[in-house]
This record gives sequence, C-alpha cells and structure tokens, in this order.
Amino acid sequence: MDLSSIRKLITRYCTGEESWVDSRTVYIGQKEPPPGTEAYIPQRFPDNRIVSSKYTFWNFIPKNLFEQFRRIANFYFLIIFLVQLIIDTPTSPTTSGLPLFFVITVTAIKQGYEDWIRHKADNAINQCPVHIIQHGKVVRKQSQKLRVGDIVQVKENETFPCDLILLSTSREDGTCFVTTASLDGESSHKTYYAVQDTKAFNTAEEVDTLHATIECEQPQPDLYKFVGRINIYLDRDEPIVRPLGSENLLLRGATLKNTEYIHAVAIYTGMETKMALNYQSKSQKRSAVEKSMNAYLIVYLCILISKALINTVLKYAWQANPNRDEPWYNQKTETERQRHVLIRAFTDFLAFMVLFNYIIPVSMYVTVEMQKFLGSYFILWDDDMFDEELGEGPLVNTSDLNEELGQVEYVFTDKTGTLTENNMELRECCVDGHVYVPHAICNGQILPGATGMDMIDSSPGVDGKEREELFFRALCLCHTVQVKEEETVDGIKRGIHQGKSTSFYISSSPDEVALVEGMKRLGFTYLRLKDSHMEILNREDEMERFELLEVLNFDSVRRRMSVIVRSSSGDYYLFCKGADSSVFPRVVSGKVEQVRARVEHNAVEGLRTLCVAYKKLTHEEYEETCHLLNRAKLALQDRDKKLAEAYDVIEKDFILLGATAVEDRLQDKAADTIESLHKAGMKVWVLTGDKMETAAATCYASKLFHRNTQILELTTKRTEEQSLHDVLFDLSRTVLRQHGSMTRDTFSGLSGDYQDYGLIIDGATLSAVLKPTQEVTSNGGNYKEIFLEICRNCSAVLCCRMAPLQKAQIVKMIKASKERPITLAIGDGANDVSMILEAHVGIGIMGKEGRQAARNSDYAITKFKHLKKMLLVHGHYYYIRIAELVQYFFYKNVCFIFPQFLYQFFCGFSQQPLYDTAYLTLYNISFTSLPILLYSLMEQHINMDILKRDPTLYRDIAKNSLLRWPTFIYWTFLGVFDAVVFFFGAFFLFDNTTFTSNGQMFGNWTFGTLVFTVLVFTVTLKLALDTHYWTWINHFVIWGSLLFYVIFSLLWGGIIWPFLNYQRMYYVFMQMLSSGPAWLSIILLIIVSLLPDVVKKVLCRALWPTTTERIQNADKLYKGHLSEFTPLSSLHAPPVRKHDRHGNENQNRTHRRSDSSPPKKLMCTYWGGRPDYCTFSSFLRIGENPRFSGPAYAYSTPGPETSV
Repeated sequence: MDLSSIRKLITRYCTGEESWVDSRTVYIGQKEPPPGTEAYIPQRFPDNRIVSSKYTFWNFIPKNLFEQFRRIANFYFLIIFLVQLIIDTPTSPTTSGLPLFFVITVTAIKQGYEDWIRHKADNAINQCPVHIIQHGKVVRKQSQKLRVGDIVQVKENETFPCDLILLSTSREDGTCFVTTASLDGESSHKTYYAVQDTKAFNTAEEVDTLHATIECEQPQPDLYKFVGRINIYLDRDEPIVRPLGSENLLLRGATLKNTEYIHAVAIYTGMETKMALNYQSKSQKRSAVEKSMNAYLIVYLCILISKALINTVLKYAWQANPNRDEPWYNQKTETERQRHVLIRAFTDFLAFMVLFNYIIPVSMYVTVEMQKFLGSYFILWDDDMFDEELGEGPLVNTSDLNEELGQVEYVFTDKTGTLTENNMELRECCVDGHVYVPHAICNGQILPGATGMDMIDSSPGVDGKEREELFFRALCLCHTVQVKEEETVDGIKRGIHQGKSTSFYISSSPDEVALVEGMKRLGFTYLRLKDSHMEILNREDEMERFELLEVLNFDSVRRRMSVIVRSSSGDYYLFCKGADSSVFPRVVSGKVEQVRARVEHNAVEGLRTLCVAYKKLTHEEYEETCHLLNRAKLALQDRDKKLAEAYDVIEKDFILLGATAVEDRLQDKAADTIESLHKAGMKVWVLTGDKMETAAATCYASKLFHRNTQILELTTKRTEEQSLHDVLFDLSRTVLRQHGSMTRDTFSGLSGDYQDYGLIIDGATLSAVLKPTQEVTSNGGNYKEIFLEICRNCSAVLCCRMAPLQKAQIVKMIKASKERPITLAIGDGANDVSMILEAHVGIGIMGKEGRQAARNSDYAITKFKHLKKMLLVHGHYYYIRIAELVQYFFYKNVCFIFPQFLYQFFCGFSQQPLYDTAYLTLYNISFTSLPILLYSLMEQHINMDILKRDPTLYRDIAKNSLLRWPTFIYWTFLGVFDAVVFFFGAFFLFDNTTFTSNGQMFGNWTFGTLVFTVLVFTVTLKLALDTHYWTWINHFVIWGSLLFYVIFSLLWGGIIWPFLNYQRMYYVFMQMLSSGPAWLSIILLIIVSLLPDVVKKVLCRALWPTTTERIQNADKLYKGHLSEFTPLSSLHAPPVRKHDRHGNENQNRTHRRSDSSPPKKLMCTYWGGRPDYCTFSSFLRIGENPRFSGPAYAYSTPGPETSV
C-alpha cells in the first residue's frame, strides 16, 4: 500500500466520514511546502501518455483470436476443423480449415490496420513537444513525460497537453481566450481567468519562485465542473486561500487563442484528464440485417443437426442387415467390432456434421465485412454531399451500419445549428413596449435614408430616454464578449473596414455577439475590458467606464446570467439577461405585459428572445452579496449547489427594462429535406433546448408542422391547470377518437382524409412522464405507455426545453417501444452527443458548434440537406444490396450441400462426399464469391435520380422487408428445388451409364462433377438474372468466374499433381466435356433450375407489381430516361376518397402484392416542348387485370386514385 492510500485512510477515519472528501493535493513545481505548514506527502499519479489503441505488439494475436472466436460462426467452424483432425471424417480438414483461416486472416488484417492507425495517432500526441519550467528555465519535453505538478508554458494556437490550472497570462488582466471545439463542440472563444494572486508571475523566473499547493477533487468526466482551492505561501505564516472553479481550469484538447502565452500547472494527466474520461466506449451497434443473419444461422444450424441425425439413424437402420454392415470387400477390423455402438454412432454423427457443415456460410461474414467497408467509400466519394464552403465532404466513422440507413423509421434532430444556420442577427429590441428594428419600416416599406436601428412607433419621453439608454448599457455590460482588435482572428482577416483594422467581437455564445453588435449599430459601442473595467462608447462618443465586480455566469438550469458593476459615479448595478421564463418571475416592476406580448409575438415568428432587467444595489447590499458568493466559491463540497442558492438569493426584485429578438435562419433546403423524410414514411422529432414558441415557429417554417396541423400541448403550463393524468388521457382520447386503435406509422401526415396532429412537450413534463414510480392507471397502462400511444398517432413531435440527457432518454424510450423501430439522431453540438450515441444510427453535422458531434457519430455530414440523399439513395442501395447478399449466400449453400444429403441415400450412408475436396474448399472462396461481392457494391435497381425525386420508394424496404421470414423461406425452398433438380436430373440422365462415345462408363466423381458444374453455373446465372445495373465490371466478374471454374477444372484434372497422394479427378472433367449428353444435361438442368424463379417474377410483375417493379418497368420502357420525368404528385397533393381510407393503409404497407388498387405513376414529361401526361401501368400484359385500367394513380402517396 502506497503513502497516498495510507493518507486517505487516516484522513477518512480520523477526521470523520462526513468531512472526508476524495481529493488530491498537487505541489506546484514539485516543491515541498514551507516547513511547519503541512506535511509533504507525495502522491503517485499516472504519466501523460494517452492510449486509445486496443492491441499491443505482444497481445495482438491472442487477443484478436479470442475476440474473433467469440463469434458463433467462427467458433463453430473451429470445432468442425478440430473434429476433422481428431476423427476419421469423409472430407479433408483443409476444406474447413482453409476458409476459416481466410476469414480469420482477412478480419485480423482489417482490425490490425485500424489499430495501427490508432497507434500512430497516439504516438503523434504523446511525442509532441511541450515546454516545462524547471529551475527558472523553459525546458522542452515530450508530452508523455509530463507529470502532475509541472508548470507548463503554452503559446498562442497551441493545444493544452493536459488539464491545467491557469496561473498567469501575457495579458495584464490575467485572462486568456480558449476554443474548446474538440471537447464540447463549441467553436467560439471562451474566457478563462488566472488565479488573482498569481497573475503577476509572468516570467519563467518569477513563476519558479511560486510556493503553493492545490487541493482539488479526484478526476471526473464532467467538462463543466471543477472544485478546488489553492494555498499560496508568501512571507506570512498562514497561506492565502483562493477558490478554483471551472473558469480556472484549462482542459486537454482545448486551444489557446488571441493570447501570447500562459503559465499553468498540471493537475490531471494522461488517462485521468477530462477528455480521456469522456472517451466513451461506444456500445456495439448491431444492424437489423446482422440480427436477421444470426437468426437465419440458427435455423440452418438446426437443419444441419437434423440432417446429420437423420443420416445417422438411417445408416444404422440400413446396416441392420449384416451383409450391408460388413460386405465381403470391406471387412471391419477387430478394434472396430469391439467399439461400443453409442461411440460409433456419435462418431458417425460428427462425421455427417462435418460432411454437411458447408450449409453454414462462414465466408458470408467476411464478404459482408468487405461489402460494408468498400461500400462506405461511395458516401465519401459523393460530390453532391461535398461542401464548397467548408472544403469538406461526408465522413464515415463506422461502416457496420450502412444498411441501417435504409431502415430508419424515426429521425431525432436538434434545431439550432442543425435545422438552422446558427448565424445570429439582432432583429429587434423592445424597451418598455417601444420597438426598435434594424431599419425603420412603415406599412411594410423601408423608409429611405433609414440607417442603424430605428423606432417603428412613437418616440419615448424623457424618462423613457433614460430607460432606453440604461437598456442599451445593460446589453453592453451584461455579457462575456471579448474584443479582438488585430486584423486576423484565427488566421482569417476579419473586422476590417475601409482598409483599417477595427474591433471584432468574439464570445462563447453567438447570441451575445449579435446583441453587442446590434448595440454598436445603435450607438453604444463596447470597447474592451481593461484592468477589471468595462469601457463603452455612448452616442455622444463619450467613453463610460464601469468596474466589473462580479459575473454570475449563465447555466442551463437558471437560464440567465448577471453582472454586478460600479459606475464612475459610485452606483452599484446588477444587470441580468435571460430567458423570459426565468426573468419574468423575478421582476417586481416595469411594463411586463407589453414586453411579454412582444416576446410571445417574436417567439411565434421563430426569433430567439431574451429579457433584460436590472436593480440598483446599496453598498451594504453589495457587501452582503460578495460575502454570499465568496462563501459559496470557497466550498469544496456541493459548491454548485451553494452557488445556485446564492444566485437565487441575489437575482430577484428586478425592474424589467425590455427584451431582444435574435434571428437564426433556416438552413438551405431544410424544409424540403423534412418533407421528403415524411413522404418516405419517417417520423421526425425535433429535440431542442429552445423555448416552445421559438421552436414551434421553426417547425412551421421547416414544414414539420403544417398550417392544418392540430397542435397538442403537453407542457408545464397545461399540467399546472390539470393533473398530468387528466392531460394525458384528454390527448389520448383526442388522437384516438378518429383513428380507433390504428396508428399513423404508415401515414406520416400525408393523407388528407385524416386530421394531422403535432405534439409539443417540454422537458419538465417529460421528466414527470418518464418517472419510474408511477401508479398503474385503470386501463392497465402507465404514463409512459399512454405518451407513446399519443406520439404514434402524431405526424411530428417537438420536444423543447430539453437537457442533453433528456434527448438520449427520448431516443432510448422510442427504441424500447414494442415496435422496436430503427432510430436516427442528428445534431451538431456537444449537447447532441448523448442522443447520437443512443440512437441506432448517429449522424453529426460539421457545423459552427465544433466537431464533437461529428467525432462521436457513425456518419458526419456538412449540412442537414445531405441527410436526404444519405437515407433515400445511399441507405436504399445499401439495404437492397446486403439483403440480396445474405439471402443469396444461404441460397447458394443450400444448393451446394443438399445434393450431398440426397447422395447419402444412394451410397449406403457411407459418408462418401459427392464433390472433390478442391471443389468443397473453393466453392465459397473462389467460384461464387466475387460476383455477389460486386453485385453488393454496384447494384442500382432503380436510378439514383428517381430515388431522390420519389421518397415514397423508401417505404418499399421499410421494416426489414427483404429479410422477413417469408422471403427467407422462399429462397430456402428455391435452393432445395434447385438442388433436387441438379441431383435427380443428373441421376436419371445417368440411368444409361454408357454416356461416352467409346462406351466408357461414368463414375461417381464424374457424377459429382456434373452436379457441381450445373450448380456453379445456375447460382451464378441466378445472380445475373437479378442484376439490374450492368457495367463492364459486372460482365467481367460474372463471366470471368464461370471461365475461371472451367479453366481450374481443366488444370486440376488435366495434370498429375505431385503433392497429391490421390489422383481421383484426373481426366474426369475432360471426359465429361467430351460427352454430348453431358453438355445437353448441363444446359437442360440449368434452364429447368432457373425457370420457376423466372416465371414467378414475370407473373408477379405482370399481375401484382410492387411500386419498385412498376418504376423498373417504366424505366426500361423509356430506356433509362425516366429520371428526367417530373412526378405530377409532387406538384399537386391528390385528394383522398373516403371509401379509400382503409385501402390506403394497406397500400402503404411494404410489398403488399394483393392490394385492391396498386398505385400507378403519373408523370409529366416534355416532348418537343409540350407537356405530356402518361400513365405507367404494367407493361407486361400477361393476365392484365381490368382493375388496373382507368384513371392514373398518384404516386407520392401510394394508393389514392386521382383522375386527370
């Protein structure tokens, strides 16, 4: 046990549990404190090495093998391989060992490469130089050698190497500016403060003379919380004690800006830094396709065991006759006769398992991994998703979820910076009911010559003028904005006017910059903060100075901030600005109603509103306030709670001055994207921290809510009037009155015959709904279930006043609902990370709030509008491709192994293989692997432009429709049918065994080779028939694979290979090809095998075509130019007939071929400059159904009939 542990135990048990704090003591500069002050007990802390890699050189092989064999399929094939080594089995161990080795090797190389990249990144960070002050000199060291207590010098634009406490800066006021974009996603500048008593230590020599210790909490991951205190030993007996908070803590990964240099002491290093503690090990996300694959694997494993069991039983039934058990040519040895029958039966069971084990497609996993990895590059290479302004394109952080992009049912989006641009501009001020706008407006016209901020109503009186100037001063003083006076900010020339360098504002909040710039246009210019004095320039160009005494920082709970300043005349003012809900209750006078009315009006217009208030303080009140704040700041325990209590006491009895309105514009094509997602059958929820009215206005602007949407409110205001129980049941009755128990999952607000509902809920009410300690209601459900039922029947939901954790709770709640829908979360800030990690698919936007959301996401895009193509095009393609890949793999393995099963009935269940060892080994590795891999990368069943134009096509693949059990059973039975045709077709053709012209008979290897040849050609041609998008690569791979099989067979059987101890395939393939009947049987069996699937597809396309098939038919008719057409339904929403109401639901369901009125595509084309409307119905006229003739069907809302 080390000294630190002993110290902790002594402190804990000698001082009492209630006063014990799990803290650490840091000795600045590794110096002992002066004698007699406190005991020097050095503690052991980790070095500054960062480790994000998973493997080392020594543990890679064992650790990687252990992880790979945790996968059921790999472990299963390992067991089969060991069984082949241990007992006498009908096939060589190579047949299982080689594919397994191939899969394990490819996966290990991929994972090793990814980890090598992580090692390189770690080394780059750990070996970067840092400057440390030792013995009064600046010494250069590697970052990994930094220790807790070292004093570090950091220069402008350098990144902090660990978590530091700021001691001094190059600025006289002891402040520095920092960007924390890599940590919390906020790219704007934040201000940090040096300890008041150490800010004068500016040189390395001066800093080295400092004697001090820091007591602080042990490392914890909260970026915004830090509690500590510094003891500074000067020439006096007692040390000076100062509080330390988050405003003194510089976090690893943040960057120093607009400050020449700083000196700071390391307190948390390496994996104990807050950044490292926030390395959230992302929970392994598994796609719906992967879950289907595992379910199918279990089914095939059961089939395998059944086959082996049946054959074992039948073998012993067959061998009940002694003549069959021991024929004269194959007598048993004495050892074999003495073995117990159960042991022999078990051995035979294992041998049959080995013989049939190829029904489990081990190579499918490596093919799927390669498909996902290579397929992800199509997103990276998409020029449409490249942003010229940022100079960046999309990012793929994980390729495991590509196909999940085609299965999304719920989209959860942030508002600010995601739907909007996060580019703030002051639109209006309201002072005592008088409104100011950027330009004077009269009857909707801008008055000529209007400059700056002008009033649109009557001018205030003398008193009003004073209040107006006080309001503008409040906005100039109540902020944390810093002034940058150089020409460049972060290397970009800004703030230059007429060739001259002017001041430029930087802040952690873009709202604050917008307000201060608005005041500048009005005539009140904030100049700088100098020597704790804020300087402003009034309208008369006179400089006013206010001493900044205290800053009560903004936090998301209070939703306001305050400053205490002293004017040059000695008056004390407390200015406060914040959300209306947090300011109005604390106001005792002022024109509250007029301001409240204006705030509500602006909120409805979608503007971000803030209220401004103030109160004057006497000297005694100020002293009492200082005492309250200092006592709270020095607390090591519950500091945040005590500060909140102090703020609550201080911030009250305000006089209301007015309000501001800031505009945050919608992003380009945000409304179009949301509308397309709705048409695609997705439900869009907006989760934001903004106030309800502002968020609701944004939702209307972005077409989340429509003008005919009936808004349902589940807010604190309503639950104060009624109990939560009553409100929930009222809303439930409202939405279910018309729908009955039917949900709106398939409507998404598209059907005009249904009342469109939109729900608005706030954070406080959501907390009450999600409380676990709820009594069960009379109808058997709790609040959460009722809330979910309401949400299901709403086309859109807005959640406002949300904390980051609540966003994740909502996503988790929807994920866990009984339908188990696939969810997607998209956001741009650090406050969105929790929901991005929680959702099935997380998408980050590389926006103005930094890159943390993008780094923690599965995919990253530059603009919200790119989500449309990512889901409707890339997601659609990914799902179609991998669904075909999975079904095809199981199909071709059934075709492969079922003839082997049938063969046992004709060889006395002797475990004789039907195929040669080389064919068994290479079937999945070489002969049939490349065509399906290329298909899964290149296939485009519908033109890309059509998928973008017609979002409703996304519904055809919803709810994992292509991997449902009926589809899986169809593919399995198709495989069984083909296998029966291969085997019995060849068997009956072999009835006359003299197949060759010279009268020579075919043997069992020729029979097996004939079956295998038909098998390879059939499964490859089946894939060719399923291919819609042909390129030269497809032709090369498909026909090349068949050619490779023929050439390999000719070489394998045409040469006597010296390394083989048998030559059973010698001249077999050539002999088979020399027979005319063999050629005829191969061609005939291939045609018979493929015919049922072709007939089924032709009939289904003609009689019951799906929406996708109808589009494919039309595209073929117009030779690939369908993408030039414009859907008429996108121009006019079709009316819905009442008698079609129930039919509409059926038609929206995926792959419902039996619909009574399948939709047709009504298109507007331009031939020779004149529009021509044509209807695409079934172009294959076999069995034309008279129901399909008649008026055209609108396509964007499947089902309803529209006459033209």
